[in-house]
Amino acid sequence: MADTKKTADKVKDTINEKIVDPAKKAGEAMRKSGAKVAEGGSTVSMKLIDQAEQNAREAFAALRAAAGAKDLSEVMKVQGDYLREQGSRSMTQAKEIGELIVKIGQDSVAPLRGKD
Repeated sequence: MADTKKTADKVKDTINEKIVDPAKKAGEAMRKSGAKVAEGGSTVSMKLIDQAEQNAREAFAALRAAAGAKDLSEVMKVQGDYLREQGSRSMTQAKEIGELIVKIGQDSVAPLRGKD
């Protein structure tokens, strides 16, 4: 009877060690990874809102400058400057979002790799 209990305890310990504990660790890593993804999504959303706000301010500033222009050539210059600056700004903003997404991806897989 003592041997049967010992064997049962040994089997139970082996199951816990080989199946239950790794499953718990994997579940916790998945939870942490999901939390990182959710947090990152919120960060990206806020960054996009900030960028949209900046773009709107710049557009209104260009409209004000064009409205105050003395002649058509000045209006064309304001428009040209705005378009050039907006193109540059768009490239910078896209780069920022891309870098942010890469970082979120790295942060979200870290718990799955045991590097949390």
